[in-house]
Amino acid sequence: MREKDKSDAFGDLDRHDRRILSILASEGRISIADLARRIGLSKSPTQARVRRLEETGVITGYRAMFDPIRMGLDHVAFVEVRLNDTREAALRAFNAAVAGIAQIEQAHMMAASFDYLLKVRTRDMRDYRRVLAEEITALPHVENTSTFVAMEAVKESDVADVI
Repeated sequence: MREKDKSDAFGDLDRHDRRILSILASEGRISIADLARRIGLSKSPTQARVRRLEETGVITGYRAMFDPIRMGLDHVAFVEVRLNDTREAALRAFNAAVAGIAQIEQAHMMAASFDYLLKVRTRDMRDYRRVLAEEITALPHVENTSTFVAMEAVKESDVADVI
């Protein structure tokens, strides 16, 4: 992304803020002292910037990242979902119910010939079929689904790659 595009996309964030976000996205446990050294500021201003980014909701939290393959969760399916009702109450009901299914890693409302695209991660095809039959098709207002199984992840990016 060009520098001008970045400033437009990130509003009030300057180069130090963007650098902080980029480093924290890949190294969330870095100390303030190390972070300050890497961005070229002293500890106090760096800490103040991190606090401001947290308070304004740019940084929403910190978490550990896991390797899903090593955890035995290497089956990924993308599921197109069509609803039989797309009024606001139906969408809210569907959204709330999706949040309760752990195997749904991502859910996106789409402007397409279907209503939602779900990324579902399971142990294997048998586990996926169970999740589809017992949980996804039982979601409110589901009319039909289509499944696309990923053979290999060629690229998976984080927001850190965009900053």
